[in-house]
Amino acid sequence: MARYPGRIICLTEETTETLYLLGQGDRIVGVSGYTVRPPEARTKPKISAFINAKFDKIVALEPDLILAFSDLQADLVAELIRRGLPVVTFNQRSVAEILQMIRMLGGLVGCQADAERLAERLEADLERIRESASRLPKRPRVFFEEWDEPLISGIRWVEELVEIAGGDPIFPDLRHALLAKDRIVDPDRVRDAKPDVIFASWCGKKVRPATIQVSAASPSASRHA
Repeated sequence: MARYPGRIICLTEETTETLYLLGQGDRIVGVSGYTVRPPEARTKPKISAFINAKFDKIVALEPDLILAFSDLQADLVAELIRRGLPVVTFNQRSVAEILQMIRMLGGLVGCQADAERLAERLEADLERIRESASRLPKRPRVFFEEWDEPLISGIRWVEELVEIAGGDPIFPDLRHALLAKDRIVDPDRVRDAKPDVIFASWCGKKVRPATIQVSAASPSASRHA
């Protein structure tokens, strides 16, 4: 038996990207269908979405390590364990926990030193951004929209990145809520908070270009955004 896992399946994208950054992409034998980075990871067999998976296909790939994320994948993990497969589930919610996950993953695959260097580099990059943002003339009030229906405010690590980049989240009290259902907000609360900037990032949801109506006196009665 190899000293470290050599046939790894990643049920979410962040572990795939991290393994490639550690130079271990060749060990990955299956990825989430949502995988985007790096482009070469898209050539790997697609074995899952986020809350469902192709269990028979996963078993056929004979993984010696499966990596999962969050309480939302608890049912997937339980089924994989029942099938006798080795699963490690991370549940990072803050920037510090993300960096810890990188270090832990490095230890799991025998690349601890490389993982330490990667985490330290990312920490240094964030510190440079924080220092640069400290010179901004104004800190904009920001709402990060994690989902649209229901309206969900950003997870803790996103809110922390907003602050590092020079913004002030409009719902700082919600960042400590561990579950998405506990970050649901009424749209009126967002309007009343009067954010300067709204970011929307709906993971996995397809968005069609919207048609914006403009004045009939305009040379163009409508345009696509």
